[in-house]
Order: sequence, then C-alpha cells, then structure tokens
Amino acid sequence: MPPDPAQIHKWSATAPYWEKHRDAIRRMFAPVTQALIEDAGIGPGQAVLDIATGAGEPALTIARVVGPGGKICGVDPVPDMIAAARRQAPPNAEFEVAGADHMPFPDGTFDAVVSRFGAMFFPSPKDALREILRVLKPGGRMTLAVWHTVETNPFFYVMSRVLERYLQSPPPAPDALDAFRFAVPGKLRDILVEAGAAAPTERLLHFAIESSGSVEEHFKVRSEISESLRDKLAKLPPEQLAEIKRESIEALREYATSNGLSFPAEVLIVSGRKPTGMP
Repeated sequence: MPPDPAQIHKWSATAPYWEKHRDAIRRMFAPVTQALIEDAGIGPGQAVLDIATGAGEPALTIARVVGPGGKICGVDPVPDMIAAARRQAPPNAEFEVAGADHMPFPDGTFDAVVSRFGAMFFPSPKDALREILRVLKPGGRMTLAVWHTVETNPFFYVMSRVLERYLQSPPPAPDALDAFRFAVPGKLRDILVEAGAAAPTERLLHFAIESSGSVEEHFKVRSEISESLRDKLAKLPPEQLAEIKRESIEALREYATSNGLSFPAEVLIVSGRKPTGMP
C-alpha cells in the first residue's frame, strides 16, 4: 500500500525542521538508537537497513558502528527527508526514497533491519514486515522501536494538554497512523508473528529524553519538529498562541535540570528473526 500523498506532503513540510534540529533529535533519542543497535546485534562490517530514517537517524549513528567495512542504507518515503540525510552521509551510508512495503533491494541483502518510530506509520504493517523479512538474510534480525502509552511519556503530553484547553481534537481511530498506534504491549509483536518472523521478543525501555538549552528553546524545538503541534499552533490567533506558549513553558519547568530538560520516557523495543529456512 503506497503512502498517502497528503501525509507525504505534511512530512515534507517537517523535513527542514528535522534537519535544523538534527543534533537535538539525535541526543534526545540516543538511548533508543543504542537499544536498537544492541537488540539487533549490529556490529562492525555488517550491512544494515534503517526504515523511516527521516533526516538520517539512526542510520548516521549506525554508520559509525558498522565502520568502513560495513554499510548502512536508510529509506524513507519523503524525498525531502532523504535529501537532508544525504547531505550528512559518510562514504559507507546511502539513502533511498522508498516505503517500507516496497523496497528496491534484492532478497537477503541485510544482516539487520531497524526502525525508530517508523512502524506506527506503516500504511500496512503486515506487508511492511513481510518486506523486511524478504530483504533480511536468513537468521537476520529486525528491531523496531515504538512509543509506549502517552501517559508515560510527558515529552508528548506536557504541551499537548495545554493546547487541548484551547483547541480540542477528536481522538485518533483505533488503527490510525499515530505515534501511539502500537502502544499496547504485544500488538506489534503479534503482527511480527503473523508476518512470519521467528523468535519474537518485546521489552519495555525506560530512559530519559535529554534536551539541552532552556525551556523556551525546548518549546521552539518541540513546536517545530512535531507536524501535529505545528499545524495546531498555526491555527490560533496571536493572543492565544502567546498564552499557550506561556502556559507550556511553565509546565515544562517541572522537567528542567541544570543541564537543560529531562523527561522520563517509555518505548517498546520489538524484535524478530528471519527464519533460516525462509528464502
């Protein structure tokens, strides 16, 4: 199933902000990247695929792990995201425009496949996971990171709860393309099983999202890199926008530290192997 053109347009509008805040995003989600590397068993000399790479993470971090003898390829359906990733690509990294359910690679190309916060937006998750299994080498491992509940992730709810007092939004449909689509433990793991993955596992990763700078700077970063927040804020009159900013900054102070901000966070790390007998 091809990506929705309207969704591609929205993500394209987000691409400049992901590139602008590349270093901040890398730091905030570094613990998730490390969990993907560890659970997928990624090491020097391997060929690795990063799906829904966005502006190039975690692919650019993985490039350093696999080293000059290895290779990392990142795919994303948004051309502007891939253009941003290519501007930072080292010699052992390449980036291609492609969706998760139809990728331009031969069978059995990669030792490992990862996706950080991409699976929630796969139009057809089972088709995407079958495609991942196709491009994996027999015995190779896929590892996917998805958000646990919104209630355990104040990085999301601190600003969204302030905004909801001014601009209510209907809740997403049960299987809508949403950040918390696979928040229920076991939901994504069960789809791995249906797609044919072997030895499925799931673990809950507790970590801290670390954001350097002031609460004012974090408000700016967060309101720019989030497509949904950016769209909602753009609909508000200036006086309401100013009040939302004031209330959000006040709420964010709860998470301020001497080094910036620190949010407790929870992510599900879901993995599976390609069966050795699968072509």
